[in-house]
Amino acid sequence: MSAHCQLTGRKPGFGNAISHSHRRTPRRFDPNKQRKRYWLASEGRFVRLTLSAKGIKTVDRIGVEAAVARLRARGEKV
Repeated sequence: MSAHCQLTGRKPGFGNAISHSHRRTPRRFDPNKQRKRYWLASEGRFVRLTLSAKGIKTVDRIGVEAAVARLRARGEKV
């Protein structure tokens, strides 16, 4: 599973880990993604979404129906 949020589109960021001696090695900053299950009342079923912490807050604010509508408008299968 790729490390991206289905709703906000957040993806990993890249940078360097810097040691005490100041040597730089490549590293990756992954978003805080979670697999969340929401009840979709209009269809009478649960949907499972891969969301970042910010995506979860967005679903709490706009509602699961609106969030799923955004995903479907983008052409994503839910």
